[in-house]
Amino acid sequence: MTTSKIVGTDAGDARVTWHEAEKARLVLAVSHGAGGGIEARDLRAIAAALPGHGVTVALVEQPWRVAGKKVAPAPKTLDTGWRGVWPALAAPGLPVVSGGRSAGARVACRTATELGAAGVLALSFPLHPPGSPEKSRAAELLGAGVPTLVVQGGNDPFGKPAEFPDGDYELVEVPHGDHGFAVPKRADIGQERAVTIITDAVTAWVTALG
Repeated sequence: MTTSKIVGTDAGDARVTWHEAEKARLVLAVSHGAGGGIEARDLRAIAAALPGHGVTVALVEQPWRVAGKKVAPAPKTLDTGWRGVWPALAAPGLPVVSGGRSAGARVACRTATELGAAGVLALSFPLHPPGSPEKSRAAELLGAGVPTLVVQGGNDPFGKPAEFPDGDYELVEVPHGDHGFAVPKRADIGQERAVTIITDAVTAWVTALG
């Protein structure tokens, strides 16, 4: 069953779209990045796959996106929006895994400990701006403080898997994938296989938590 609900926060109204499992053990809450919404291929695939494994998926549209703005606000404002949505995510009384893609992954990492997240799912974590590896955001990832899974495209300009530092987290590579997990036509895996790698990894990791 899929339902959508507006949730008020100090950063404006957010929207949560619930993809509910029949006998849920966990809630996986996932937000989008700064350049797109919950229609991203990885978020749609996860929302379709996880409920069949006892995990309710909540896709969260940040207030700036709900308001129709084209540019994401500062990280502090993104964090405020996520904090404001959290009580609604926790309302079912189940452990909540905090997740996001790109900028949403940074938010999940920065707020995981204070919100009591059961884990962090970081999709396409933007380790650094493209072409600027010296501007590392590794501290956010390493500071999550909870079990963390990173799913990263092998050709992501925001940070290839080999660039990630050692740390207490798991990392799954999507071969040839870019920041949106798109793979070129000449790649030895197709787009469908790339998406399956994502959903299989997330399913195995999240279900192991609960």
